[in-house]
Amino acid sequence: MHIVVVNRWPRFPDGDRWDFSLGRFEEFIDHERHRVSYVVDSVGATGVLADPSQIAGLVEIGDVNDFEALRGAVRKIADQVGPVDRLIAVSEFTLGIAAEVRAALDIPGPRPEDVAVYRNKLRMKELIAEAGLRVPAFDSCDTAESAVAFARGTGFPLILKPVSGAASMGVHRVDDASTLTTLLSRIDLADYELEEFIEGTIHHVDGFAGEDAQIPFMAVSRYINDCLAFEAGGQPLGSVVVQASPLRNRIEEYARQCIAALGMSSMPFHLELFVTADGDLVFLEIAGRIGGAEVPYLTEKLFGVNLFQPWLESLCEGRATLPPMSGDPSGGWLIIPKPKGLPARVVSVTSMRETFGTVWRELVPSPDDVMDPGGSYDAVHSGRFILIGDEATVEEDIRKIIAGFHIETVPVPE
Repeated sequence: MHIVVVNRWPRFPDGDRWDFSLGRFEEFIDHERHRVSYVVDSVGATGVLADPSQIAGLVEIGDVNDFEALRGAVRKIADQVGPVDRLIAVSEFTLGIAAEVRAALDIPGPRPEDVAVYRNKLRMKELIAEAGLRVPAFDSCDTAESAVAFARGTGFPLILKPVSGAASMGVHRVDDASTLTTLLSRIDLADYELEEFIEGTIHHVDGFAGEDAQIPFMAVSRYINDCLAFEAGGQPLGSVVVQASPLRNRIEEYARQCIAALGMSSMPFHLELFVTADGDLVFLEIAGRIGGAEVPYLTEKLFGVNLFQPWLESLCEGRATLPPMSGDPSGGWLIIPKPKGLPARVVSVTSMRETFGTVWRELVPSPDDVMDPGGSYDAVHSGRFILIGDEATVEEDIRKIIAGFHIETVPVPE
């Protein structure tokens, strides 16, 4: 079989950065049994660590999210190596474009309408609602007039978000009609949706949907703060794995219902939902990929499950094996975002590893490092921490780290 992998992720060999260390294509795809080719950008090229003698073809392009460039690269590899049997993309930002290229080149695998159930936020809520599960009131932004009418009927605050976005990028909390009108004038309406603002604690479920929408593995976690506050407000973002409880049982059953409603199978998923003050479970969104931030690294540490392995096995071999779940461990993670006023040079930074015995991994910048703007959860922020321990202790320590962490920087002239 000829497998083409689309990769935009780096690998960091020095050991300080653990980002993308689990997506080991060279280990989880049999390069001897299959012909394996790669399409990469300049950063993704550093993440291709297979023996060059086992790489059937490699094409580097400027942007793996450029449809014409990606289609041309895959076509070039097909001309050089032979017909493509699998086109694999594991980043949230390449799932959709890979589906378009499969359709254009008649490569087996998910088409745009297939990935829409976990990429298009309108479509996923439609299907979840049809299954009888609660979702926020929502509507597309077909026109500015229809969006204003929806807001008038639903009430403020509202959430305005990209239909196919990720990581809360481009998401706005809208508190009044004037703000909504201004935002609508600045966006491509076809790319956005509006939805009801739900008060509640946000939980996430990270797992693997096996055959027939069964879930052989999942872990339930509770956010500390939320992704929107991190992206838009510069607030710390954390998460704690929930241990056995009636609420966890309810959330696990809710996740099973969502996966069945969407028909997801043979893939990882990252489900987010609200738990309201009344205990209602309300769908937020779902992704058909592995959770971001520190989720995969904590999952492997706690449960011995690297979700990339069953995903790539399923894609390449048609089957996946996951170890049985055992025990009831907990842990958590925390990201303290970059300070304001970048670029800036680090003067001093607080290490928390020696203060808190729960800290398993820590990544903080060093004095004299220059911090530049940009980057998502996997950037070198002011501080990134992965903690291991019981649920209550880990949450307490995360909150103490937030309160006690300090970084001092000085501006760097641009």
